[in-house]
Amino acid sequence: MNYCADPFSYHRRVSREVRVGNVGVGGDNPIRVQSMITCDTMDTEASIAQTIELAEVGCEIVRITAPTVKDAANLQHIVRGLRERECDVPIVADIHFKPEAAMEAAKWVDKVRINPGNYADSKKFKIIEYSDEQYASELTRIRQRFAPLVEFCKKRGIAMRIGTNHGSLSDRIMNRYGDTPLGMVESALEFARIARDLDYHAFVFSMKSSNPKVMIAAYRLLVARLNEEGADWNYPIHLGVTEAGEGEDARIKSAIGIGSLLADGIGDTIRVSLTEDSIHEIPVAKALVDSVAAGVSPANPQRSEVSGQRSEISFDPFSYQRRTAKKLEREGVQVGGDELVRVVIRKEQHEKIAHKIERMGDYKPEIVFENANLIEVDPRDNEAIARVNDAAQTELVTVKDGIDLPMIAAFRLLAAKLRSRHPILLKDVLRHPERSEAKSKDPVEATLKLTPRDPSVRAGRAFSLGMTDFLHTLLIASTNIGSLLCDGIGDAILVQGEEAPGQLLRLSYNILQAAGARIFKTDYVACPSCGRTLFNLQTTTARIKAATVHLKGVKIAIMGCIVNGPGEMADADFGYVGGAPGKVNLYVGKQAVKFNIPEAEAVDRLKDLIREHGKWAEAEAQPALAEANA
Repeated sequence: MNYCADPFSYHRRVSREVRVGNVGVGGDNPIRVQSMITCDTMDTEASIAQTIELAEVGCEIVRITAPTVKDAANLQHIVRGLRERECDVPIVADIHFKPEAAMEAAKWVDKVRINPGNYADSKKFKIIEYSDEQYASELTRIRQRFAPLVEFCKKRGIAMRIGTNHGSLSDRIMNRYGDTPLGMVESALEFARIARDLDYHAFVFSMKSSNPKVMIAAYRLLVARLNEEGADWNYPIHLGVTEAGEGEDARIKSAIGIGSLLADGIGDTIRVSLTEDSIHEIPVAKALVDSVAAGVSPANPQRSEVSGQRSEISFDPFSYQRRTAKKLEREGVQVGGDELVRVVIRKEQHEKIAHKIERMGDYKPEIVFENANLIEVDPRDNEAIARVNDAAQTELVTVKDGIDLPMIAAFRLLAAKLRSRHPILLKDVLRHPERSEAKSKDPVEATLKLTPRDPSVRAGRAFSLGMTDFLHTLLIASTNIGSLLCDGIGDAILVQGEEAPGQLLRLSYNILQAAGARIFKTDYVACPSCGRTLFNLQTTTARIKAATVHLKGVKIAIMGCIVNGPGEMADADFGYVGGAPGKVNLYVGKQAVKFNIPEAEAVDRLKDLIREHGKWAEAEAQPALAEANA
């Protein structure tokens, strides 16, 4: 199965155009940026104000939750108020659980998003062995529930998103396909076939997960399946990481998941989901689109040279498996095999922090580049690679600086040609960082230079990332290195697009954590806020982090409501989920164990739960982060 035209050369996937109000998605249209308001849908004025605010910073499509029929009916007043204020941004109704709400919302909006996992199903986590006849009967039931919405959307001429979430697959799908990318794809295709049978084609697919590896595999598998179904299954694709969280970690995770797929030519519209005010999502999304576009520019004359080198990739695009390499030792550190992915730093940066390395804790450099006895090659140079392959000893190999190749393609080509026994060092860019004499001292102004149309960054704490153009560096490094790690390629990494040694080390380790390649700190899965949220996600997330940030290797999910709760927490150790206004349910894995805890007590009860399961440790003095930021 093919998921892209050429994994060594950028070609944007060809899709049909779907109109969402006055905005075209897919076809020859640019990649569209969208977001979601966070207020109560029944608060008409707040909904209008947040929508206008998003539109003013460049959001092209705005989504609003409609959890009940009453909420859905109020969309009429929101849309009317927007149009009266001359805001023509398309509005999407976000539907979970209630087909009746979808039918009401479809009267007023430009697009309806439904989640196949819970549109016609109530999730009970039942284990049922479905016979073929029983499964077919379930599909008939779903058709009866879904067909009226399809017919109404077709009649009104509005669009739909069939948006599967890893966190909310139905019991039917879970029992037949498991909690897998295949289950996500099959869930969406069941609904798509119903739409096509009714001659309705104005829909978009999505395959969202909070785990970038799962997300990437699911989207690739979806596209491959659509290709197998036929040329007229060329529906547009919406990309998103379900619960990326906040701050730098969220931007890294989003770049890995969204950026890697964009680099493969997949994606017609994106949303960067942050546990922050929605306006902060837009500059990040735009910068991500722009940075990926620059890295895979069709104007690059070397693209054809890459694609002509080899047609087979070294990895399974639909199932993660780390490339097998033999171990070797560099500066007393083991690299390759089943060892941790190592962090490399150049000598120049190492000398700047040599006096404080012992105080840097988990952010220490492990290998100095110039001392690593590396072999640097142009992956198009077959003779050079043959010499490495024929050598008796195992070598640490990387792509040489200065060559004009797209980064991801260059390392994929190297992995395809190099014998797997040789470990590979990944780089974020194939050049030394340029020293600019005219760098801005103001990081917000520097970000404005990257995204000049986005005035929201002036007020956004999310953009005080510390160094000039650091957002750009973060997105490039996370997309390039993170994508390759999710392909299973890479035994060590070198971030060389950032000059400040503490900052590049922090970025290196955070990329490894977000890609699931190396867990060295607490991992958080936090959903973006919306009208369904039952507590303040930003302040709650901050409180939980303050209490648990020292718990290395523990994964905590923070969910505003039950929509994505249990499923997205499948690989989390503990979950904190809004159960009712002012009440919180606590989970171990996907199992709820504590119910209706008053919100004021919930963080302490979460700490008690972690203790009960033997994963609590008392916090110690942590100089590492302060030192790493220096």
